[in-house]
Amino acid sequence: MPKQKVIIIGAGLSGSLLAIYLVKRGIGTDIYESRGDMRKEKMSAGRSINLALSDRGIAALREVGMDEYMLSEAVPMHGRMIHAIDGQTKLLPYSGRQGEYINSISRAGLNIALMNEAEKYEGVRFYFNQKCFDLDCKTGEAILENTETSERKVVKGNTLIAADGTGSAIRNAMLHGVPRFNYSQQYLEYGYKELHIPPNKNGGFLMEKNALHIWARRAFMMIALPNFDGSFTCTLFLAHNGENSFEQLTDEKSLMKFFETNFADAIPLMPTLTEDFFANPIGNLGTIKCFPWNVGGKSLLLGDSAHAVVPFYGQGMNCAFEDCRVLDQLIEKHGTDWETVFVEYGGLRKENTDAIADMAEENFYEMRDAVANPIFVRKRELETKLEQTFSDYFSKYSMVTFREDLPYSAAMKKGNAQDKLLMEICAKVDNVNEIDLSEVVEKIKTL
Repeated sequence: MPKQKVIIIGAGLSGSLLAIYLVKRGIGTDIYESRGDMRKEKMSAGRSINLALSDRGIAALREVGMDEYMLSEAVPMHGRMIHAIDGQTKLLPYSGRQGEYINSISRAGLNIALMNEAEKYEGVRFYFNQKCFDLDCKTGEAILENTETSERKVVKGNTLIAADGTGSAIRNAMLHGVPRFNYSQQYLEYGYKELHIPPNKNGGFLMEKNALHIWARRAFMMIALPNFDGSFTCTLFLAHNGENSFEQLTDEKSLMKFFETNFADAIPLMPTLTEDFFANPIGNLGTIKCFPWNVGGKSLLLGDSAHAVVPFYGQGMNCAFEDCRVLDQLIEKHGTDWETVFVEYGGLRKENTDAIADMAEENFYEMRDAVANPIFVRKRELETKLEQTFSDYFSKYSMVTFREDLPYSAAMKKGNAQDKLLMEICAKVDNVNEIDLSEVVEKIKTL
């Protein structure tokens, strides 16, 4: 039996993956989850924004031997399919290089696969319907309550790792129990609602399957990601209040008028639009930053509990999986000297998780506004040409998405400088074929 035991709070994606990493190091884990076992319960609709699995997340799955299995259940997306208001479409590739694309994957399917894999190992145990209420920051003891019986108990291991998401009870305990704990939570004035496009009668896709579809309308947008069964999960991003907002869509008449005006080409694809819209909840979009992430080696915040980000770079899960990779590398380096591991971990990850949080918010405005901007479209065309021509050129998006070896903070710094230069160049021409690519690359090297 393992000599060390780690308590993990949260059996979501990062908690389940982390359990596999730890048990492969000979470290036992007890994972406590507030919800029931999702493998035995029907998933509620409305909060399952599809996940975009890319290189950073794939690298973590590869290390635990699950990459090929999960990719076989994913749908490759090679670019953004832009839907103009008149129904015309244009594909903007994510990369100019072969083999660089992101993958649409089911959150529930991935979570179930990770739990099943973790349970194959002796020393991994899942406990469901166990809600964490509090953490004693001095002792590392967590207080749990059975959501079915209301029975409370105290659990303690050699250390505790919180993977309990944006509403983390462990983070809340640290906020009130750790001196000089810095915490910020900022919401966008926008929310989201999940909608649905079913497969056709033969089980095929009603739109191009290998793309992330975007209906960009400047002040709001809708996106659609393909599912393995031929359907699409759509997400409408809209202001909570004011013009073109959720508060205005109060009945079927106002909803259909809004869609006829803004997303007319999508209506024939969405036979349950009205039912889905009024049945599914409105989700909030927020960014959480905090620090320090650990208390004297007794507990650690990881994933969304430490750094929740909005979904517009498709990096929330990938970033959390990278957290697990980095933590595993430090355990290999320092063993189970948890305080040393956790302090170094925070030093390595904090600036990078801040960077992806900032880039994710910026990408919301890019997806919503810029993809309809002719200068931005030319910039994307130029970036594609550069990537096709120069193997060592990476756009900011490619640095974030396809360079697992490059820290987020470096990708942001270099990418922002490149973006500014390329937008200036594309503002001066009407056709990217007029641009001297070699001259552009030389300018980039001087940034």
